Amino acid sequence: MSQGNTGVTSQVVHAEGCPVREVLDRVAGKWSVMIIVAAAHGPIRFTELERSVEGISRRMLTLTLRNLERDGLVTRTVHPTVPPKVEYELTPVARELHASLLGLTDWAERHRVTIAESRAAYDALHRPELLDA
Repeated sequence: MSQGNTGVTSQVVHAEGCPVREVLDRVAGKWSVMIIVAAAHGPIRFTELERSVEGISRRMLTLTLRNLERDGLVTRTVHPTVPPKVEYELTPVARELHASLLGLTDWAERHRVTIAESRAAYDALHRPELLDA
C-alpha cells in the first residue's frame, strides 16, 4: 500500500528518533506479539513467560523483554527475595496495543485453515516440486 492510500505523511513515517516503521517492526514482531498476549492478564514471571511462549529461547525472551521495556511497553519489577523474584507487566500503552492485537489474533485463528488451504492450492499449481517432498 502506498503512503498516498494511507493518509500517513512521510513526515510522520520518518519522525525523528522513532519512525513509525521501527515501532511497527517492534510491536508486530512474532515474539513481541506472543509476549504481550501472554502478559495481558497481569504480572508474570520470566519462567511463566518462557512456558507460555512456545518455541522461544531464553536468550530471545530476554532480548525481547528488554526491548519491550526500553520501548515503555513492559515494566520489570525485581522483588527483594532469595532468590530474586522478577515480574513483568504490561504498561497502559501495551494494554492498548493488546486490545488491537486481540482483533488480529482472533482474525488469524478464524482464518488459519482457509489460509493453509490457499497455500496448498497455490503450491500445487505454482510449486509442484513441494508436493513430492
